[in-house]
Amino acid sequence: MQVAIYKTRIPAEEIVAAMKAGEDGAVVVFEGNVRNNTRGRRTLFLDYEAYEEMALAQMRGLVAEALEKFSVRDIALAHRLGRLEVGETSVLIVVASAHRAAAFEGCRWLIDTLKKTVPIWKKEHFEDGAVWADGEPFPAALTLGGTEASNA
Repeated sequence: MQVAIYKTRIPAEEIVAAMKAGEDGAVVVFEGNVRNNTRGRRTLFLDYEAYEEMALAQMRGLVAEALEKFSVRDIALAHRLGRLEVGETSVLIVVASAHRAAAFEGCRWLIDTLKKTVPIWKKEHFEDGAVWADGEPFPAALTLGGTEASNA
């Protein structure tokens, strides 16, 4: 099990390579990247903040739960803090398992649960302003389809 918070680039290639073992039939990788737009607004960059001690403890707990729940061999979970530019990796999840179904299910559960429960916050910076993700709804005029929606 590897759990980490980075303030510089997440070394994704090295983490993935270190996770592979002879008994694995699957290594599933989720790499969350900063995209160049959100709901039709051009993204300039993102800022991630966290309550680090609590975030790490909760990330370790999620990994322990996923190891048991999905019967996978090993998991690496990394999140980046600070300012991230378009194209940079914000979160990396690597799940190694004898079977692909368990690895895919464990990876999906981890990213979904991490986003809902771990105290890591994302501020999106656009050409026309900034919002905290999940905290401030997008104005209807700026969303695709013209309806107001939360930034979830």
